Amino acid sequence: MEQGYAELTVLFEDPFWVGIYERREGRTYQVCKITFGAEPKDYEVWDFLLEHWRQLRFSPSMEAAALEERRINPKRMQRQIHKSLQNTGIGTKAQQALQLQREQGKEARKKASREEREAEADRQFALRREKRREKHKGH
Repeated sequence: MEQGYAELTVLFEDPFWVGIYERREGRTYQVCKITFGAEPKDYEVWDFLLEHWRQLRFSPSMEAAALEERRINPKRMQRQIHKSLQNTGIGTKAQQALQLQREQGKEARKKASREEREAEADRQFALRREKRREKHKGH
C-alpha cells in the first residue's frame, strides 16, 4: 500500500513567519511556502490550511526515495519530534523544490512580459503605418 506523509514547519524568516509545507506521496516530493506575517497560533495555522488548501501552490514534483514501512518505537518517535522542533532550518530538499518553483515563476513572468512587449511594439507599428497612410491620402 502506498503511504505518504505531510510535514508543516513554521519558522521565522525576517521579517515574517513562514510555513514550509512538505508532502510526499509514493516517490514524489512537493513543497509549498506559506507566508503568515505575525506569529501564527496553532489553531490559526490549522484554520488557514483548512480554508486555503485548494489555493496552495506546490512546487513541481521531485523524485524522492521510497518511504520505509516499519513501525517506530514511540520513545524514538518522541525524540525525533523533539529534535525536529529544535531544528530551525529547512531541509535542503525543500529549499531545492522552492528554488525550482521560483525559477518556473520567473520564466513564466519573463514570457508574459516579452509577449506583452511584442504586442505593444506591433500596436505602435500599426499606429505609425496608419498615420503614414493618412499623410499620403491627401485631401
